[in-house]
Amino acid sequence: MNPEKNPETKASISPARPYDLADLVAYADGGIVSRTLADNPAGSLALFSFDAGQGLSEHSAPYDAFVYVLQGQAELTIGGKTVSADSGQMVIMPANIPHSLRATGRFKMLLTMLRTG
Repeated sequence: MNPEKNPETKASISPARPYDLADLVAYADGGIVSRTLADNPAGSLALFSFDAGQGLSEHSAPYDAFVYVLQGQAELTIGGKTVSADSGQMVIMPANIPHSLRATGRFKMLLTMLRTG
């Protein structure tokens, strides 16, 4: 299902309904697209799509972050260690550890951040 042709994906996510996460965020030529699904005191869920070669520069976050690859492949560098992740794989980025991400081809991910006290 193409999100551009499904007006429901442009609205907020409804409970008690299945969704294909990869369909909820479209690719943009030469860019990065993000869509927040949830954001509350416990954490956040966000979808991202990256065109080939796009990425996020090195940064750190005060919370653990989990990258789940929905489509494609990404190269992540976490605390100086480079790892590749393919569709269906998850990588944990620990809190306060510098990390970066680069799409080796077009790639979509679900980013989950868990906030702790």
